[in-house]
Amino acid sequence: MTDVPWVPVPDGSGFGIEHLPYGVFSRPGELPRVGVAIGDAVLDLAGLTETGLLDDRRWFASGSLNGFMAAGRAAWRANRARITELLTDAAHRERVEPHLIPLTEVEQHRPIEVADYVDFYSSLHHASNVGRIFRPDSEHPVLPNWRRLPVAYHGRAGTVYVSGTPILRPAGQRREGPAAEPTHGPSLRLDLEAEVGFVAGVPSAAGRPLPPDAFRDHVFGFLLVNDWSARDLQAWEYQPLGPFLSKSFATSIAAWVTPVAALEAARVPPPAQDPEPLPYLRCDEPWALDLTLEIELNGHVIARPPFSSMYWTPPQQLAHATVAGAPLRTGDLFASGTVSGPDPAQRGCLLELTWNGEDPLHLADGTHRTFLEDGDTITLRAQAPTATGNHLTLGEVTGTIHPTPP
Repeated sequence: MTDVPWVPVPDGSGFGIEHLPYGVFSRPGELPRVGVAIGDAVLDLAGLTETGLLDDRRWFASGSLNGFMAAGRAAWRANRARITELLTDAAHRERVEPHLIPLTEVEQHRPIEVADYVDFYSSLHHASNVGRIFRPDSEHPVLPNWRRLPVAYHGRAGTVYVSGTPILRPAGQRREGPAAEPTHGPSLRLDLEAEVGFVAGVPSAAGRPLPPDAFRDHVFGFLLVNDWSARDLQAWEYQPLGPFLSKSFATSIAAWVTPVAALEAARVPPPAQDPEPLPYLRCDEPWALDLTLEIELNGHVIARPPFSSMYWTPPQQLAHATVAGAPLRTGDLFASGTVSGPDPAQRGCLLELTWNGEDPLHLADGTHRTFLEDGDTITLRAQAPTATGNHLTLGEVTGTIHPTPP
């Protein structure tokens, strides 16, 4: 057996043997089932269990990853090792190859049944920019609690959609000036937010907070997230309790979930935290991730935010989410908040890139944007290093803006 897969993997595919992300797919006339991406194909895990090549616990003949995610870390590790063996040992090729299906022949579905959805606000650069935009006269753009805890809001699980789902422009109350009366209508300041999320697999008991070092035992994997935001609706509704309708209309996630194990080589030290976090938030391992995101608007790359610059790390987010006693559930989705870096070209949303519309973004085709227009397509991508010096590519997230329904 060799570490090189016998399955063809095109150069630059990002879906090599070191990645093996999980998703849910179907072929015409068939029910959805679980698969793993390799090169330009999806490996049908349900089909492999029928032949006895994989352990079958009713995990894979399913329309979601939740059953397998709940099985726990030992099962995840064993299954990943077995799939690696099946795809690298040529002795298995004859039996495995019939279960490889070209990605062009399948429909991809939302990979998880979302239990709860929480969106954090963990980029110091993003929070600082937002503070400067909306509180220009304040001496401190970041509020006092921000450096003490991972700020978050609770989102809507029912409007988390798989990549490629059309995004309908939301309508709601908005006010066009401090003295103006609110009106109701389609959002005029629709935005994207480039984020990285993680998905819970193993649940926890109510009243039992999880420490940061429990992350690997409970979290199944990572995926890209676009937290679509209606900035005009948000500005009017968010005080005093935070966003509601401005965020709940749609959140897009990738069709592929990257296992935690695939990103071990991407772990790097996070930015220094000052003041030192309270004991329940202290993490003994470096858990920033060396992911480089890419935001594409209508085929033009407009920013490349670095995820390694995030102030609060995923294990700290998990610890904070459970410290008050809330149980973790299989399928809980936690998003990072907008990923932004220190440079203007590393900002993760149009609010920052255009400074709330004051500095329009000029595209290579001669058009410009302040916020998203109907027909615009946003695609998010991300790359991470692997242990062999290669790169893996997270499943992309794409969405096209459609007009508000009449």
